[in-house]
Amino acid sequence: MATKKFDLVERLTDFSVAVIGIAENLPNTRAGNYLAGQMIASGTSPALHYGEAQDAESNQDFIHKIKVVLKELRETSIALNIINKLKISKDQDSLSVIRDENNQLISIFVTTVKTARSRNKK
Repeated sequence: MATKKFDLVERLTDFSVAVIGIAENLPNTRAGNYLAGQMIASGTSPALHYGEAQDAESNQDFIHKIKVVLKELRETSIALNIINKLKISKDQDSLSVIRDENNQLISIFVTTVKTARSRNKK
């Protein structure tokens, strides 16, 4: 039986969809609308930038693009933390799951950058 390949594109796409779901369920207030807009931008960006990284022109270009993915994931993490502290999410369980996934993705891409940098030194 063939094992399913670990697919970061699919995982990042699912993350984007989940972030949009959280954003769409925030209250229609100044804070809710602002955080929703910011989070949709930063939470969908990693999937798009990772797609760009797949066609990087060099290892340095790849590292740069992955660092943009990390930057956007960290921005999303902060937005999710603010939403959590404000307790404005209608679905705290989903918020908890997406925050965990965000942290896992950050860890994956920190390791990716370290691995890519080590290739530069060889």
